[in-house]
Amino acid sequence: MFIPHTSQDREEMLQKIGVSSVKELLSKIPQELLYPALGLPKALTEQELSAHVRALAARNQPLKNFIGAGVYEHFIPAAVGALSSRGEFLTAYTPYQAEASQGTLQTIYEFQSCVCSLFDMDVATASHYDGATALAEAALACLRITGRKEILISAALHPHYKEVLKTYVRHQEGVRVKESPVGADGTLDLDALSKNLSDKTACFVLATPNFLGCLERADEVSARVHQAGALLTALVNPVSLGVVQTPGSYNADFAVAEGQPLGNAMNFGGPGLGIMTAKKMYMRQLPGRIVGIAKDKNGRRAFVLTLQAREQHIRREKASSNICSNEALCALNAVIYLTLLGPKGLQEVAGLNLERAHQLADLVSKIPGFKVKFTAPFFNEFVVECPIPAKQVIKKLAKKGISAGYALGADFKGLENCLLVCATETKTAADLQAYADALGGI
Repeated sequence: MFIPHTSQDREEMLQKIGVSSVKELLSKIPQELLYPALGLPKALTEQELSAHVRALAARNQPLKNFIGAGVYEHFIPAAVGALSSRGEFLTAYTPYQAEASQGTLQTIYEFQSCVCSLFDMDVATASHYDGATALAEAALACLRITGRKEILISAALHPHYKEVLKTYVRHQEGVRVKESPVGADGTLDLDALSKNLSDKTACFVLATPNFLGCLERADEVSARVHQAGALLTALVNPVSLGVVQTPGSYNADFAVAEGQPLGNAMNFGGPGLGIMTAKKMYMRQLPGRIVGIAKDKNGRRAFVLTLQAREQHIRREKASSNICSNEALCALNAVIYLTLLGPKGLQEVAGLNLERAHQLADLVSKIPGFKVKFTAPFFNEFVVECPIPAKQVIKKLAKKGISAGYALGADFKGLENCLLVCATETKTAADLQAYADALGGI
């Protein structure tokens, strides 16, 4: 630790405030709290400390990761970090004054353009905190647009997203969140969905792939939702859009996502990147910022904040949201990642995710006692039914250097023996075989 004050500096400050010592200054604090017996070793020099920390780091044995469940391990090209860590970006503040932030506004505009192209939607915001809050904001917009009070969600929606949504609407008078069940194949029970839709339904939240990894019949879901006069909010994995149909293709009114898979590291769960898109007719219901292009007085191209539905500005209590700060640096990572890959590259990455997950599922299904739980098509993760509780499988595989997956029992009744397993493009054929061998050894 570097302390810049000399002994003389401290003596002068203590004299100025009228105490004789630091101990007297802190005398009101109980001694057992002020000077606890920490048993700390003697201070090390910088060189000694660096060597000690390196030795500690060398003891870490990273597990081979097969966990998905909303945060995904992908290969991130070195150029992403090299560009986004430049001082021009790292020190840039949120652009409240558009004229002073042309560079930041341009990167946000490019992010919006990439997102609209990827999602096949008309407009996108400058980003939000994470996928869960983006979903909640979309649901609130549907309530305002329709005037209805019920939000219908899939039972296979991410459990954490469910909780965030319920928190958002907890104090909204008369608003309720209702679940529609999943069938035996892991996707929505469409007959039950039709029964649950009514003239009270503001929107249906469709997750595809859902939390179980299964791809939904989005066209059919969309038709039933709109026939009931409700709006459709789609939650997607953005990488999956390289190979599966886009929200715009099945007439989604709003489409949201967690943008972490687009060039952002897992970072133990954060920060995230909330992606939010909508049809043009609902643009003024979007919270946060939208960057557009205009011309200055000399006719030159200029980037401007065209819409700012923010509480700090003139809308105040009429603002569409009171917590809608953007995640500009994470959005920058995403737009660099998407630009580096391009449409063909993203399609290849998505194809590898699809391939790796199915290769692993085939290996697992051949192990006695284990089987793939659901029959619906899936993207980069799937559910494995185990002969013992999933938590025990996780513990056993951790001893073999493998993070086996996500235990579903805490969130889904009846799936205590089920494990959500993910395999992205980062897994080799040898990794997949090692996972299958470890399971076979149980």
